[in-house]
Amino acid sequence: MSDHVVPHFHNDAGVPVIEIGSQEFMCVGANPPFDHPHVFLDLGNDNEIICPYCSTLYRFAADLKPGEARPPECVLKDKVA
Repeated sequence: MSDHVVPHFHNDAGVPVIEIGSQEFMCVGANPPFDHPHVFLDLGNDNEIICPYCSTLYRFAADLKPGEARPPECVLKDKVA
């Protein structure tokens, strides 16, 4: 599959906050093979959520498109073999 149905984000950069344009997403912690269990997070009515595994703070940013992030390198890209 070339695209994720639900956006996946990682925090290899170790930034304190990742702004995202999605209300529902997956946090993987770091890029594989150093990832944690891929956890589904739903902002619901909130604008922020903390991943229970890696403690990354995700903040919704209305100016970003679904699947986009700030910093942009925090979007998990599929590896093409």
